[in-house]
Amino acid sequence: MRNWLKQLFYIRKSDRTTIMVLLVVAAVVLMLIWVTGGETEQTPAGLQDAATDFRADSRRTARSSGYYDDQPTQRPAELFPFDPNTADSTQLLRLGLREWQVRNIYKFRRAGGVYRRPADFARLYGLTVGEYRRLEPYIRIGSDYQPAATLSEAQPLPQPRRDSLRYPVKLQSTETIGLNTADTALLRRVPGIGPYYAAEIVRYGKRLGGYASIDQLDEIDSFPQEAKQYLVIDGNVKKLAVNRLSLQELRRHPYINFYQAKAIVDYRRLHGPIRSLSDLGLSRDFPADAIRRLEPYMDYQ
Repeated sequence: MRNWLKQLFYIRKSDRTTIMVLLVVAAVVLMLIWVTGGETEQTPAGLQDAATDFRADSRRTARSSGYYDDQPTQRPAELFPFDPNTADSTQLLRLGLREWQVRNIYKFRRAGGVYRRPADFARLYGLTVGEYRRLEPYIRIGSDYQPAATLSEAQPLPQPRRDSLRYPVKLQSTETIGLNTADTALLRRVPGIGPYYAAEIVRYGKRLGGYASIDQLDEIDSFPQEAKQYLVIDGNVKKLAVNRLSLQELRRHPYINFYQAKAIVDYRRLHGPIRSLSDLGLSRDFPADAIRRLEPYMDYQ
């Protein structure tokens, strides 16, 4: 009987090892459950205080590192007149704006942005309609930042000084100037005459030796006819010593070409000094209109 019981409760060595391992694992599990259960017995108030202290420490750390959260400031808002172009961060925060909105205002102003009207402030990112309506009556845009178009007629914009060299004051209808003595600056005062025609009048007058008639201006290409009423002949023209000048010297005058200069020189050589341009009337190089144009410039001495 004893042998039978011994055989019934006999456990092999390998089975005994397995059983011991299972018992150790069970003991460890029971110990972990007991330890965890002990911590859950902490009161809810203690957990809440610990969480509050953790959030406060995190907020202080974030602020010391320069980070601002996106939650609205808890400080009470104050209302007072302010200019968004010049208000500092302290004033903007007192108005109830969030810290990141203040940073955006500074960034906008550093980039050259200007609030010219109260409505421009409504474009501030994150600003609600209610917040803008609360601030709008207190927005004061400085006069230096308002559009120039708002200036009243009583205070017109200063007019730039007129450049009298580039834009000379034109003559009145009753005013005239002397054609032979005027320089280019004075000629540009004549209505219809600009820098080009003023220079052409002076240049052609020098070649002629002076103008003997206002109609000689028609010899300048496309000369404006309306300008002639402001010009008068003054002074004497420079005359040509027709009996002493060489062929080349005679040719320099606009009214004498090569063949006419040669005809004058040949006449002097064959007939002596010229007493009048009518002496050259028999020459085909001197038609009546050519003699009429040259007559004011002839000197027979």
